[in-house]
Amino acid sequence: MRKITTVADMRTAIAGLRAEGKSIALVPTMGALHAGHAALIAAAEARADIVVVSIFVNPLAFGPNEVFASYPRSPDADCRLCEELQVDAVFMPSTEEFFPRGYSTFVHEDAVSKPLCGISRPTHFRGVTTVAAKLLNIVRPDAMVLGQRDAQQVAVLRKMIADLHLGVEVVVAPTVREGDGLAVNVRNRELTATQRQEAGSIFAALKRAQDMVAQGVRSPDRVIAEATHLLGERRRVRVIYVSIVDPVTMEPMREVVPGRTLMAIAVWVDEVRLIDNVML
Repeated sequence: MRKITTVADMRTAIAGLRAEGKSIALVPTMGALHAGHAALIAAAEARADIVVVSIFVNPLAFGPNEVFASYPRSPDADCRLCEELQVDAVFMPSTEEFFPRGYSTFVHEDAVSKPLCGISRPTHFRGVTTVAAKLLNIVRPDAMVLGQRDAQQVAVLRKMIADLHLGVEVVVAPTVREGDGLAVNVRNRELTATQRQEAGSIFAALKRAQDMVAQGVRSPDRVIAEATHLLGERRRVRVIYVSIVDPVTMEPMREVVPGRTLMAIAVWVDEVRLIDNVML
């Protein structure tokens, strides 16, 4: 496995692989790798000859009340996991390498990024699209592998790739869940035992929504009300949003269309922000 830290070296490595006729899949991450990332890497290995994992804690993805410096970092453990999973290259640029002094160019997506997380984190997706565009330009992958847990990010990046004619396939791997249904996430390690129990209401609300739709309920208001009620029973859980949307546009649905409707939830569990979603 190669560890690469500069844009120039990454481009040189990619040029050599392309000359050999290799297909390339990119797994973009912010590090602190876990079982969810392992599933993304497995999906990438099934899709391409070469797997590149990027590890970059993106400062642009953090809002004014979010602390970039406190985001979990474990570069040595991340590299060990990537080596165990037979990743071909890990791209680990520094902040200074990616955003040198005087950097002033950004990528905006102004529709899909607006609702849901875009309301409470208005600058977040500008950071996501800017770094994704840079990574796609440097690595030039055939496919980029993302996780279903980040459904809005998936939709935003698909729109960016389509609008800018980047010609990259977006592969979406299913959400990996822990034994209690909680979606695997770097923030889970911050939860106390009590908070973890309370966080279980997220998956319970999503499952209840799926059950209601399976029983014939088609009213988004009814499904949202029931899910919100379940979340509201937990003292430590504060709802940011519970929404039923089109999975491509993120616009609210007037009626649940089974198989083509996404339910997305974001909550605070005390000071820990968690998101999750399921198709209905």
